[in-house]
Amino acid sequence: MHVQEWLQAVPPLGVYVLVGVVIGLESLGIPLPGEIVLVSSALLSSQGVVDPVLVAACATAGAIVGDSIGYSIGRKGGRPLLDRLAERFPKHFGPVQVVQAERAFHRWGMWAVFFGRFIALLRIFAGPLAGVLRMPYWKFLTANVLGGIVWAAGTTAVIYTVGIVAEAWLKRFSWLGLALAVLFGIASTLYVRRRAAARADREESAAAPAGEGAGPKPVGTADAVGAATAD
Repeated sequence: MHVQEWLQAVPPLGVYVLVGVVIGLESLGIPLPGEIVLVSSALLSSQGVVDPVLVAACATAGAIVGDSIGYSIGRKGGRPLLDRLAERFPKHFGPVQVVQAERAFHRWGMWAVFFGRFIALLRIFAGPLAGVLRMPYWKFLTANVLGGIVWAAGTTAVIYTVGIVAEAWLKRFSWLGLALAVLFGIASTLYVRRRAAARADREESAAAPAGEGAGPKPVGTADAVGAATAD
């Protein structure tokens, strides 16, 4: 079942809680589809199922709190924490992923936390790795809060707007889509029938005996050729 279809069966309060919890756990360092849940919830808000402001607020809170907890765990756990995470989640915390994340942190500093919110890999790494690398907390908190607000509120606003525009467009041009679907169905049917008829003709021709259709050999042809040769 699609995430959006599953969320439609959940009460609005449950959607808000789910958004905050999933995004919070992902920010803490557990590989979860936080962005998918946020996008699906934002689409539901464009349909009036939930409030987009509350979706954005819950996503922002989950992102900030989850990153902060991840930072604290990483600061206390240190390198051994990354080793344990690598054993449990090798696809996300393997040596290659850790090296790439460390390079981003050493190069960009606090901006790696801010922009990491928009990148799936760094979104999981940002909190714990910032703690492991002993980034000053005030730098981390500034980038964490700004990144969480821009990512959560911005994503919700964009998806909500796209959903509203798409729904209006589909309502306005639904008749055109229906007409195109009917024409496509008719054309497909005619094409399939034509191909089937052509294939049947080829099979019938291949099944015919060799030489069938050639005219009867004229009587006396061999004799005439022999006489001409003798002359």
